[in-house]
Amino acid sequence: MTDLPLVGFIGLSAALLAIGLFGILTRRNFILLLIAIEIAMNATILNFVYFAAYTGGTAGLTGQSIAVVLVGFAATEVAVGLAIVLALNRLKGTINVAQATELKL
Repeated sequence: MTDLPLVGFIGLSAALLAIGLFGILTRRNFILLLIAIEIAMNATILNFVYFAAYTGGTAGLTGQSIAVVLVGFAATEVAVGLAIVLALNRLKGTINVAQATELKL
């Protein structure tokens, strides 16, 4: 165990998750939706890294390893999301999320 404040990190992570979920539920612009998803995912990564430092030992390496995998997953999600945004912009001329249901070839 370390001297890191548990409530502060959990509160920060909860605030990031709430901001991300609010953005996911309210945004209609696809780019802003991707940013909101990234904020929510960063809250998860922060939890893994914090609990890895909080517990220490071999559990710390597991949490950090999961965080690295999640960072890679977040980068992949952004690449696929931006590809969808480009395809939607080419076909419809807009990046509105409501138009994405009609994205068929």
